Formats: sequence, C-alpha cells, structure tokens
Amino acid sequence: MNNVPLKLLLVDDQDLIRESLHIVLGMDPDIDVVGLAENGRVAIEQCEEHLPDVVLMDIHMPVMDGVEATRKIKETWPQIRVIILTTFQEITYVVDALGAGAEGYLLKAIHPKDLAAGIKWVHQGGTLIPQDIAKMLVQQARGAAESTVRDTELSRSASEEPARTDAYGLSDREVQVLHCIADGLNNREIAEKLFLSEGTVKNYISSIYSKMDVRDRVQASKKAHEEGML
Repeated sequence: MNNVPLKLLLVDDQDLIRESLHIVLGMDPDIDVVGLAENGRVAIEQCEEHLPDVVLMDIHMPVMDGVEATRKIKETWPQIRVIILTTFQEITYVVDALGAGAEGYLLKAIHPKDLAAGIKWVHQGGTLIPQDIAKMLVQQARGAAESTVRDTELSRSASEEPARTDAYGLSDREVQVLHCIADGLNNREIAEKLFLSEGTVKNYISSIYSKMDVRDRVQASKKAHEEGML
C-alpha cells in the first residue's frame, strides 16, 4: 500500500454489521472509512460526496438493493471498485453482482483480517471470488453451451438441491454441509470451504443429524448415499 489510505464506503442495512465493520476496518491504517450507508440509494449519494476507492456492498437491502446500486455506481464512477459482502452464496446473486460490475464477492463469515486484505487487493486492481463460487460459475458457463438436459443437471449440481432431500426438509446450506460430510471433510475443512465459522458448521451438522434421524457422520453419509441424496 502507498502512504495514502484507501477510501472505503460501507453499505449494509443492519446497523450492527455496519458499525462493527466500521470499527474493525477503521483500525487498519491503510483504510479510511469515509462513509456509511444503509441502502443502495444512500450509497450512491455517498459516492457522489466522498468518491471512495472501494465500496463494500450488501446485497439484500430496502429502497435499492446492492446489485442495482453496484450497476449505477459503475455506470457513473467506473473507477470505484465494488466488493459484494453478503450471507448468501446462491449462484444467481453472484452472476447478478459480477454482471453489474462488482470486482469481488465475499461472505460475511470471513475473518476480519482476510476481509481487510481482500479490500486492499481489489483496490490494487485484483478480483476476489471464492474458489467454490468460481467453480460454480465455470460449471454454469459450460452448461450454457450444452443441451437443455445437461443444463438442468448442472444447475441442480451447482445449487446442490437434490429432490430427494425434501423428505428430510434440509435447507440448501445443510445439503452443502451434508455433501462435505460425505466427502470426508472435518468441521474446519467444511468451514473453510463454505466460508462459515466452525461453530456454525457444528450447528448445521446437529440439525442434519436430527432431521435425518442419525447419530454420526458415518450414518449420515450412508443414509444419504442409500437414498440417492448425493
């Protein structure tokens, strides 16, 4: 980094998250938080007033969401770089955000130090897309060039929503965790792959055990394989 700190705008509709990010990132001498915004419309006003270098943008917000705000910001100030920060990992949100011009996409479970490093990386001209999301984007791009049947299979694979899971009422995220369990990953590895904390992973696993009526990883994997869930 040079001697002049990068100017950062924080955009999130939740006061706690917005203020927490302000405190954590504001401690970094290379980052100057120049504004806070609770929705996309305010974010645009803040961009006009402060001309930030980087915008950390939430997706789901009232008045104007992060995707639309990103699109308008990039149209008016193409030099401003945008990182989408959200709790959602669905492929449609990634495509929309990157299509709107965002240079990065991260999940809120990321460690603060990694977040600060990511902001600096994007400011320096880099792009930031988690590895598993990049793989889903590649899958989708390949699927577009193939048959309609193959497209459907890829879409199902990317979203990890096998129809058989409905019998147990597993959420999308629980299905993702179940796939990781079946692949033999431990809690730390699952946390890293899905950008979650280990505590959150443990909660998901407990919920999976309860819904599937199993006691451990072996039983969960065996039952999932036997019933065609994987």
